[in-house]
Amino acid sequence: MINDRNILITGGTGTIGTALIDYILANYEPKVIRIFSRDETKQNLLRYKFKNHEEKLRFFIGDIRDKERLNRAMKDIDIVFHLAALKHVVACEYNPFEAIKTNVLGIQNIIELSIDHNVKRVVYTSTDKAATPCNTMGVTKLLGEKLITAADYYKGKDIPIFHTLRFGNVLGSRGSIIPIIEENIKNNLPINLTHRDMTRYILDINTAIKFIIDTMKIAQGGEVFIMKMKVVKIVDLIDVLIEHFAKKYNKEAGKFQIKEIGMFAGEKLYEELFSIEESERTYENDNIFIILPQIKEIFSKINLSQFTNLKKFDQSQPFNTKNGPFLSKQEIKRYLINNNII
Repeated sequence: MINDRNILITGGTGTIGTALIDYILANYEPKVIRIFSRDETKQNLLRYKFKNHEEKLRFFIGDIRDKERLNRAMKDIDIVFHLAALKHVVACEYNPFEAIKTNVLGIQNIIELSIDHNVKRVVYTSTDKAATPCNTMGVTKLLGEKLITAADYYKGKDIPIFHTLRFGNVLGSRGSIIPIIEENIKNNLPINLTHRDMTRYILDINTAIKFIIDTMKIAQGGEVFIMKMKVVKIVDLIDVLIEHFAKKYNKEAGKFQIKEIGMFAGEKLYEELFSIEESERTYENDNIFIILPQIKEIFSKINLSQFTNLKKFDQSQPFNTKNGPFLSKQEIKRYLINNNII
Protein backbone atom coordinates (compact mmCIF):
# COMPACT_ATOMS: atom_id res chain seq x y z
CA MET A 1 0.00 0.00 0.00
CA ILE A 2 2.96 2.35 0.48
CA ASN A 3 5.47 1.34 -2.19
CA ASP A 4 5.29 3.60 -5.25
CA ARG A 5 2.55 5.72 -3.62
CA ASN A 6 2.24 9.45 -3.08
CA ILE A 7 1.88 10.19 0.64
CA LEU A 8 0.76 13.29 2.51
CA ILE A 9 1.55 13.71 6.21
CA THR A 10 -0.17 16.62 7.89
CA GLY A 11 1.62 17.76 11.02
CA GLY A 12 4.61 15.96 9.54
CA THR A 13 7.21 17.97 11.48
CA GLY A 14 5.96 16.76 14.88
CA THR A 15 7.52 13.90 16.84
CA ILE A 16 5.21 11.21 15.46
CA GLY A 17 5.29 12.69 11.96
CA THR A 18 9.10 12.68 11.91
CA ALA A 19 9.22 9.10 13.19
CA LEU A 20 6.66 8.03 10.58
CA ILE A 21 8.72 9.57 7.77
CA ASP A 22 11.81 7.81 9.10
CA TYR A 23 9.98 4.46 9.28
CA ILE A 24 8.51 4.73 5.78
CA LEU A 25 11.84 5.69 4.20
CA ALA A 26 13.61 2.83 6.00
CA ASN A 27 11.08 0.13 5.12
CA TYR A 28 9.28 1.14 1.90
CA GLU A 29 9.79 2.84 -1.44
CA PRO A 30 7.20 5.62 -1.67
CA LYS A 31 7.10 7.74 -4.78
CA VAL A 32 6.92 10.95 -2.75
CA ILE A 33 6.18 12.08 0.82
CA ARG A 34 4.66 15.54 1.18
CA ILE A 35 5.21 17.07 4.60
CA PHE A 36 2.52 19.61 5.43
CA SER A 37 2.91 21.87 8.49
CA ARG A 38 2.93 25.49 9.63
CA ASP A 39 6.46 25.62 11.06
CA GLU A 40 9.15 26.61 8.57
CA THR A 41 11.97 26.16 11.12
CA LYS A 42 11.00 22.56 11.83
CA GLN A 43 10.66 21.93 8.12
CA ASN A 44 14.21 23.17 7.55
CA LEU A 45 15.49 20.94 10.36
CA LEU A 46 13.63 18.00 8.85
CA ARG A 47 15.02 18.78 5.39
CA TYR A 48 18.52 18.53 6.85
CA LYS A 49 17.73 15.37 8.83
CA PHE A 50 16.54 13.58 5.69
CA LYS A 51 18.99 15.20 3.27
CA ASN A 52 19.88 11.79 1.80
CA HIS A 53 16.24 11.32 0.75
CA GLU A 54 15.56 14.75 -0.69
CA GLU A 55 14.38 13.33 -4.02
CA LYS A 56 11.40 11.72 -2.24
CA LEU A 57 10.43 14.58 0.09
CA ARG A 58 8.39 17.70 -0.59
CA PHE A 59 7.78 20.38 2.03
CA PHE A 60 4.55 22.36 2.09
CA ILE A 61 4.14 25.26 4.51
CA GLY A 62 0.43 25.50 5.23
CA ASP A 63 -2.42 25.12 7.69
CA ILE A 64 -5.16 22.50 7.41
CA ARG A 65 -7.61 25.35 8.07
CA ASP A 66 -6.62 26.76 4.66
CA LYS A 67 -8.55 24.58 2.23
CA GLU A 68 -7.07 26.17 -0.88
CA ARG A 69 -3.49 25.46 0.24
CA LEU A 70 -4.42 21.97 1.41
CA ASN A 71 -6.03 21.32 -1.98
CA ARG A 72 -2.69 21.99 -3.66
CA ALA A 73 -0.89 19.59 -1.31
CA MET A 74 -3.52 16.88 -1.86
CA LYS A 75 -3.10 16.68 -5.65
CA ASP A 76 -2.34 13.09 -6.82
CA ILE A 77 -2.04 11.83 -3.23
CA ASP A 78 -2.78 8.14 -2.49
CA ILE A 79 -2.49 8.03 1.31
CA VAL A 80 -3.10 10.73 3.94
CA PHE A 81 -1.73 10.40 7.45
CA HIS A 82 -3.56 13.14 9.33
CA LEU A 83 -1.48 14.01 12.41
CA ALA A 84 -1.96 17.79 12.56
CA ALA A 85 -3.94 18.97 15.58
CA LEU A 86 -4.03 21.27 18.56
CA LYS A 87 -3.09 18.73 21.23
CA HIS A 88 -2.45 20.57 24.49
CA VAL A 89 -5.40 20.40 26.86
CA VAL A 90 -4.83 23.74 28.60
CA ALA A 91 -4.20 25.64 25.36
CA CYS A 92 -7.44 24.29 23.90
CA GLU A 93 -9.33 25.08 27.10
CA TYR A 94 -8.34 28.74 26.93
CA ASN A 95 -8.68 28.95 23.13
CA PRO A 96 -11.66 26.69 22.39
CA PHE A 97 -12.65 28.03 19.00
CA GLU A 98 -9.07 27.78 17.76
CA ALA A 99 -9.27 24.09 18.70
CA ILE A 100 -12.52 23.82 16.72
CA LYS A 101 -10.94 25.47 13.66
CA THR A 102 -8.05 23.01 13.57
CA ASN A 103 -9.44 19.82 15.11
CA VAL A 104 -12.89 19.97 13.51
CA LEU A 105 -13.00 22.32 10.52
CA GLY A 106 -9.48 21.26 9.49
CA ILE A 107 -10.51 17.60 9.49
CA GLN A 108 -13.55 18.35 7.37
CA ASN A 109 -11.20 19.99 4.85
CA ILE A 110 -9.09 16.81 4.84
CA ILE A 111 -12.20 14.67 4.30
CA GLU A 112 -13.71 16.71 1.46
CA LEU A 113 -10.43 17.06 -0.44
CA SER A 114 -9.59 13.37 0.03
CA ILE A 115 -12.89 12.46 -1.61
CA ASP A 116 -12.40 15.04 -4.37
CA HIS A 117 -8.90 13.75 -5.16
CA ASN A 118 -9.75 10.02 -4.98
CA VAL A 119 -7.29 9.40 -2.15
CA LYS A 120 -7.16 5.68 -1.32
CA ARG A 121 -6.71 5.80 2.47
CA VAL A 122 -7.03 8.41 5.21
CA VAL A 123 -5.58 7.57 8.64
CA TYR A 124 -6.61 9.91 11.45
CA THR A 125 -4.72 9.91 14.77
CA SER A 126 -6.86 10.74 17.79
CA THR A 127 -6.42 10.44 21.56
CA ASP A 128 -7.84 8.56 24.53
CA LYS A 129 -9.06 11.98 25.71
CA ALA A 130 -11.81 11.58 23.11
CA ALA A 131 -13.37 8.84 25.27
CA THR A 132 -15.99 10.45 27.54
CA PRO A 133 -14.32 13.85 27.05
CA CYS A 134 -14.35 16.52 29.75
CA ASN A 135 -12.17 19.09 28.00
CA THR A 136 -12.27 21.05 24.75
CA MET A 137 -9.41 19.13 23.19
CA GLY A 138 -11.09 15.78 23.88
CA VAL A 139 -14.45 17.02 22.59
CA THR A 140 -12.93 18.29 19.33
CA LYS A 141 -10.97 15.06 18.81
CA LEU A 142 -14.13 13.00 19.40
CA LEU A 143 -16.00 15.12 16.87
CA GLY A 144 -13.09 14.61 14.48
CA GLU A 145 -13.47 10.84 14.92
CA LYS A 146 -17.18 11.08 14.18
CA LEU A 147 -16.51 13.14 11.05
CA ILE A 148 -14.00 10.53 9.85
CA THR A 149 -16.42 7.65 10.49
CA ALA A 150 -19.35 9.43 8.85
CA ALA A 151 -17.17 10.23 5.83
CA ASP A 152 -16.89 6.52 5.15
CA TYR A 153 -20.67 6.56 4.64
CA TYR A 154 -21.24 9.65 2.52
CA LYS A 155 -18.13 9.34 0.31
CA GLY A 156 -20.40 7.49 -2.14
CA LYS A 157 -17.72 5.19 -3.56
CA ASP A 158 -15.20 2.54 -2.50
CA ILE A 159 -12.43 5.00 -1.69
CA PRO A 160 -11.12 6.63 0.39
CA ILE A 161 -11.10 4.18 3.29
CA PHE A 162 -11.24 6.32 6.44
CA HIS A 163 -10.28 5.04 9.89
CA THR A 164 -9.18 6.39 13.28
CA LEU A 165 -6.48 5.49 15.80
CA ARG A 166 -6.74 6.44 19.48
CA PHE A 167 -3.40 6.88 21.23
CA GLY A 168 -2.50 7.26 24.89
CA ASN A 169 0.47 9.34 26.05
CA VAL A 170 3.31 8.88 23.56
CA LEU A 171 6.38 9.01 25.79
CA GLY A 172 9.25 11.18 24.61
CA SER A 173 7.16 13.24 22.20
CA ARG A 174 7.63 16.99 22.16
CA GLY A 175 5.90 18.68 25.11
CA SER A 176 5.39 15.39 26.96
CA ILE A 177 6.44 14.72 30.54
CA ILE A 178 9.88 13.22 29.89
CA PRO A 179 11.60 16.20 28.19
CA ILE A 180 9.98 18.51 30.76
CA ILE A 181 11.35 16.51 33.72
CA GLU A 182 14.78 16.29 32.09
CA GLU A 183 14.91 20.05 31.54
CA ASN A 184 13.86 20.74 35.12
CA ILE A 185 16.48 18.38 36.57
CA LYS A 186 19.17 19.79 34.31
CA ASN A 187 18.40 23.34 35.45
CA ASN A 188 17.64 22.57 39.12
CA LEU A 189 14.01 23.57 38.74
CA PRO A 190 11.16 22.21 40.89
CA ILE A 191 9.27 19.09 39.84
CA ASN A 192 5.55 19.80 39.72
CA LEU A 193 2.68 17.32 39.66
CA THR A 194 -0.93 18.42 39.35
CA HIS A 195 -2.43 15.49 41.31
CA ARG A 196 -0.87 12.44 43.00
CA ASP A 197 -3.69 10.13 41.94
CA MET A 198 -3.25 10.84 38.22
CA THR A 199 -2.89 7.79 35.96
CA ARG A 200 -2.29 7.39 32.23
CA TYR A 201 -1.94 4.95 29.33
CA ILE A 202 1.55 5.04 27.79
CA LEU A 203 3.24 3.83 24.63
CA ASP A 204 6.55 4.47 22.90
CA ILE A 205 6.93 6.19 19.55
CA ASN A 206 8.13 3.12 17.64
CA THR A 207 5.10 1.11 18.79
CA ALA A 208 2.83 4.00 17.80
CA ILE A 209 4.31 4.09 14.29
CA LYS A 210 4.00 0.34 13.85
CA PHE A 211 0.37 0.60 14.99
CA ILE A 212 -0.30 3.24 12.33
CA ILE A 213 1.10 1.03 9.59
CA ASP A 214 -0.43 -2.24 10.84
CA THR A 215 -3.97 -0.86 11.02
CA MET A 216 -3.74 0.21 7.38
CA LYS A 217 -3.54 -3.48 6.48
CA ILE A 218 -6.79 -4.41 8.23
CA ALA A 219 -9.02 -1.30 8.25
CA GLN A 220 -12.22 -1.74 6.25
CA GLY A 221 -13.60 1.76 6.86
CA GLY A 222 -15.13 3.70 9.75
CA GLU A 223 -13.48 1.82 12.62
CA VAL A 224 -11.68 3.27 15.64
CA PHE A 225 -8.58 1.23 16.56
CA ILE A 226 -7.01 1.35 20.02
CA MET A 227 -3.80 -0.32 21.16
CA LYS A 228 -3.67 -2.32 24.35
CA MET A 229 -1.33 -0.10 26.34
CA LYS A 230 0.50 -0.12 29.67
CA VAL A 231 -0.89 1.89 32.61
CA VAL A 232 1.21 3.98 35.01
CA LYS A 233 0.75 6.20 38.01
CA ILE A 234 2.24 9.52 36.98
CA VAL A 235 3.88 9.97 40.38
CA ASP A 236 5.73 6.65 39.87
CA LEU A 237 6.83 7.67 36.38
CA ILE A 238 8.16 10.97 37.73
CA ASP A 239 10.08 9.18 40.51
CA VAL A 240 11.78 6.97 37.92
CA LEU A 241 12.62 9.98 35.74
CA ILE A 242 14.04 11.96 38.66
CA GLU A 243 16.34 9.07 39.57
CA HIS A 244 17.47 8.62 35.97
CA PHE A 245 18.09 12.26 35.05
CA ALA A 246 19.64 13.17 38.41
CA LYS A 247 22.22 10.47 37.77
CA LYS A 248 22.71 11.64 34.18
CA TYR A 249 23.43 15.22 35.23
CA ASN A 250 25.35 14.32 38.41
CA LYS A 251 22.66 15.71 40.69
CA GLU A 252 21.37 14.44 43.99
CA ALA A 253 17.97 12.83 43.34
CA GLY A 254 16.80 13.53 46.88
CA LYS A 255 16.87 17.29 46.39
CA PHE A 256 14.13 17.09 43.75
CA GLN A 257 10.90 16.77 45.69
CA ILE A 258 7.60 16.45 43.85
CA LYS A 259 5.33 19.42 44.52
CA GLU A 260 1.57 18.96 44.04
CA ILE A 261 0.17 22.14 42.46
CA GLY A 262 -3.44 21.30 41.59
CA MET A 263 -5.05 20.18 38.36
CA PHE A 264 -4.98 22.31 35.21
CA ALA A 265 -8.11 23.46 33.44
CA GLY A 266 -9.64 20.51 31.57
CA GLU A 267 -7.26 17.92 33.03
CA LYS A 268 -8.58 14.43 33.85
CA LEU A 269 -7.48 12.27 36.79
CA TYR A 270 -7.62 9.13 34.69
CA GLU A 271 -8.14 8.22 31.04
CA GLU A 272 -10.48 5.78 29.32
CA LEU A 273 -10.02 3.71 26.18
CA PHE A 274 -13.66 4.09 25.20
CA SER A 275 -16.94 5.16 26.72
CA ILE A 276 -19.50 2.81 28.29
CA GLU A 277 -21.70 3.24 25.20
CA GLU A 278 -18.77 2.47 22.88
CA SER A 279 -17.90 -0.64 24.89
CA GLU A 280 -21.17 -2.20 23.65
CA ARG A 281 -19.78 -2.25 20.11
CA THR A 282 -16.14 -2.89 20.90
CA TYR A 283 -14.25 -6.03 19.88
CA GLU A 284 -10.74 -7.12 20.76
CA ASN A 285 -7.91 -9.53 20.09
CA ASP A 286 -4.58 -9.96 21.88
CA ASN A 287 -3.21 -6.59 20.75
CA ILE A 288 -5.99 -4.15 19.92
CA PHE A 289 -9.52 -2.98 20.52
CA ILE A 290 -11.79 -2.08 17.60
CA ILE A 291 -14.79 0.19 18.09
CA LEU A 292 -17.24 -0.52 15.28
CA PRO A 293 -19.24 2.30 13.69
CA GLN A 294 -22.65 3.16 15.11
CA ILE A 295 -23.94 4.09 11.66
CA LYS A 296 -25.55 0.85 10.49
CA GLU A 297 -24.81 1.44 6.80
CA ILE A 298 -21.06 1.41 7.60
CA PHE A 299 -21.27 -1.34 10.20
CA SER A 300 -23.05 -3.66 7.76
CA LYS A 301 -20.11 -3.47 5.33
CA ILE A 302 -17.54 -4.62 7.90
CA ASN A 303 -16.61 -8.30 7.77
CA LEU A 304 -15.54 -9.27 11.30
CA SER A 305 -14.08 -12.55 10.07
CA GLN A 306 -11.35 -10.55 8.32
CA PHE A 307 -9.90 -9.54 11.70
CA THR A 308 -7.60 -12.06 13.43
CA ASN A 309 -8.92 -13.80 16.58
CA LEU A 310 -11.55 -11.14 17.19
CA LYS A 311 -14.01 -11.47 20.06
CA LYS A 312 -16.57 -9.24 21.75
CA PHE A 313 -15.08 -7.08 24.49
CA ASP A 314 -15.73 -8.40 28.00
CA GLN A 315 -17.19 -5.41 29.85
CA SER A 316 -16.15 -6.85 33.22
CA GLN A 317 -12.56 -6.00 32.26
CA PRO A 318 -11.08 -2.54 32.96
CA PHE A 319 -11.08 -0.01 30.15
CA ASN A 320 -9.77 2.99 32.06
CA THR A 321 -6.61 3.80 34.04
CA LYS A 322 -8.37 4.36 37.37
CA ASN A 323 -7.62 0.99 38.96
CA GLY A 324 -4.72 -0.29 36.90
CA PRO A 325 -3.16 -2.80 36.71
CA PHE A 326 -0.18 -0.44 37.08
CA LEU A 327 3.43 -0.96 36.11
CA SER A 328 5.75 -0.98 39.12
CA LYS A 329 8.61 1.54 39.22
CA GLN A 330 11.01 -1.21 38.20
CA GLU A 331 8.77 -2.16 35.28
CA ILE A 332 8.48 1.50 34.24
CA LYS A 333 12.27 1.85 34.25
CA ARG A 334 12.66 -1.34 32.22
CA TYR A 335 9.99 -0.18 29.74
CA LEU A 336 11.71 3.19 29.25
CA ILE A 337 15.14 1.62 28.75
CA ASN A 338 13.99 -1.24 26.50
CA ASN A 339 12.18 1.21 24.22
CA ASN A 340 15.12 3.67 24.10
CA ILE A 341 13.06 6.42 25.70
CA ILE A 342 15.73 7.19 28.32
